[in-house]
Amino acid sequence: MNLSDFDFELPAGSIAQQPLAERDASRMILLDRTTGAWDDRHFHELPTLLRGDELVVLNDVRVLPARLFGRRAGIRAESPGENNPARTEYLTSPIEVLLVRQLAPDTWETLVRPGRKIPVGERISFGETEGELEARVEARGEFGLRVLRFTSKDGFHNALNRLGHIPLPPYIKRADEPLDRERYQTVYAQQGNAVAAPTAGLHFTPAILETLRRRGIEIANVRLEVGLGTFEPVRTEQLEEHKIHVESYEIPEATSEAIIRAKSKNRRVLAVGTTVVRALEDAAEKASGGKSLLSPGKFDANIFLLPGKRFRVVDQLLTNFHLPRSSLLALVAAFAGLENTLRAYRHAVEHGYRFYSYGDCMLIR
Repeated sequence: MNLSDFDFELPAGSIAQQPLAERDASRMILLDRTTGAWDDRHFHELPTLLRGDELVVLNDVRVLPARLFGRRAGIRAESPGENNPARTEYLTSPIEVLLVRQLAPDTWETLVRPGRKIPVGERISFGETEGELEARVEARGEFGLRVLRFTSKDGFHNALNRLGHIPLPPYIKRADEPLDRERYQTVYAQQGNAVAAPTAGLHFTPAILETLRRRGIEIANVRLEVGLGTFEPVRTEQLEEHKIHVESYEIPEATSEAIIRAKSKNRRVLAVGTTVVRALEDAAEKASGGKSLLSPGKFDANIFLLPGKRFRVVDQLLTNFHLPRSSLLALVAAFAGLENTLRAYRHAVEHGYRFYSYGDCMLIR
């Protein structure tokens, strides 16, 4: 398929820059993937729109303050000189690091900007105190990727919580604020190393979750550590040629059993967000041909869901609106149909829906 098939026009003013005052106040398109018909709703109506026997699956990963601003180590030893002002400016220019995927307790795959200035062996220093947090470049990759090994006098995660910034997506044209530490996090986040939020879950409140449970709707969790596979741009004109980045996930035994039980009784599995879809469908693909629909455990997701792919587990999808020409839009189109999806998106644009991470959502069934 051509990447251009997944394009649509979106005014800049449609991109949400701030979260709403109340999480569950978002608007929601209810889309029938069989007929393509839609209805304008609000997220707080979700419990009443469900049949009452669904299994709702959430991604309970926690977002790290994964954006760091540093400088080349040893900068304090440099002093401005009359004969080398250009070199002094070069050394003091900021280095931005975005954690992407944990490879070992102290080692991360990262995006570094400006990457071309940071060779293997280079050290980057963060914070104001010597030894507070430093990193050494261990390896280089494509598109600005670098493998960094971190050291800190009081532990990497302690330093990261002090020095890191919430990794708001680049289409949010502002610096992160203290409020984002709460609002760019689901209310049910537990632990993990996500570097982007599973944004469909941002609409939920404790009251909504309790209402679902009172209706008899079962809730289960998976944990996919959202990373480059979710937000990496597609760089090939033919969508099938795109190589999606690996993301780690875990399916608890209780969740695996709940899914198998629900499917055996023709109960619908509602995935909250594309990250849940990716975890469940990857696990089902890995188990294909085995005795069970999917197995519990820790895995690496390398599945790429695009139109024509079969969905083995997910029956319904709650999702935010996604970037044009993206792998996430391709996933939604694979589930709902490309034309159905693009018609619903055009309707959302024309009727003032808010797009992307802090925006509104769709319930597809």
